[in-house]
Amino acid sequence: KAGRRKLSQAACSRCPLPSPPAPHPWDIALCATGTAVAGENALVLAVLFYTPSLRAPMFLLIGSLALADLLAGLGLVANFAVRYLLRPPSEAAELGAAGLLLAAFSASVCSLLAITVDRYLSLYNALTYHSERTLGFTCAMVLLMWLLCLGVGLLPLLGWNCLRDQSACSVLRPVTKDNAAVLAVTFLLLFALMMQLYLQICKIAFRHAQQIAVQHQFIATAQATSTRKGLSTLSLILGTFALCWIPFAIYSLVADSSYPAVYTYSLALPATCNSLINPIIYAFRNPDIQKSLWLACCGCIPSTFSSRPRTSSDV
Repeated sequence: KAGRRKLSQAACSRCPLPSPPAPHPWDIALCATGTAVAGENALVLAVLFYTPSLRAPMFLLIGSLALADLLAGLGLVANFAVRYLLRPPSEAAELGAAGLLLAAFSASVCSLLAITVDRYLSLYNALTYHSERTLGFTCAMVLLMWLLCLGVGLLPLLGWNCLRDQSACSVLRPVTKDNAAVLAVTFLLLFALMMQLYLQICKIAFRHAQQIAVQHQFIATAQATSTRKGLSTLSLILGTFALCWIPFAIYSLVADSSYPAVYTYSLALPATCNSLINPIIYAFRNPDIQKSLWLACCGCIPSTFSSRPRTSSDV
């Protein structure tokens, strides 16, 4: 009997590990989106890092947004690897990937809010804000914001998870339903604040544009063009953010793990795509970053490139 037991143990030690489950198509789509997000935002960070002229506080906030979205993309890839490639499964790795996603997307939303506040203050205190806003102060605020977001990311590792009680899981497994509700409500409040700030920005920009038009006697068509451009930029920023995040936030507030997974996937994918769109809105449309990209890629600046400085009407 002892000999047969040893032979059985030896045979089991040579048994192959169970094959990993086949990847879900939605998870493949999220992983591919994460890869694209990471690559695009890495390009933004590289341009900001290697261009000495892009050191103003505004570019620091854009860099913070790009770093957050880069980590979000890496978090999506890490989540795919933990779920389908890591064998044997590890709870610590699952919680770590979830924490990375929480911290990264929290930092992304907070960076968007910081950019909004910066734009509002630059218009509200147009005469003194640029002299009062120092790089050191902006760095301190960004660091404080990141520490707060890292604290949010550590919550799953500190016990705020549903791995021991699957019935308490939300659609954002391993986040519990109560914690997901808190995150969703916080996000909706931040979006309401952003919308209010952008409405104030729009009012101030219109007032500044009218004053400039009167002082310099601009023709009405030029003024109308500037106003329409400001409105289109404002609609692009708020519309993109709302379409990507609001449905997923509301769904996370009302749903739980018993809902079909396809609903979660179909709403989570547009939310992650927001990190793919952010560089286009906030970085690649900036004339200074465009100039640096042209110099890095082609070694020249096209003759059709316009380096007109932004005005308050551009929002």
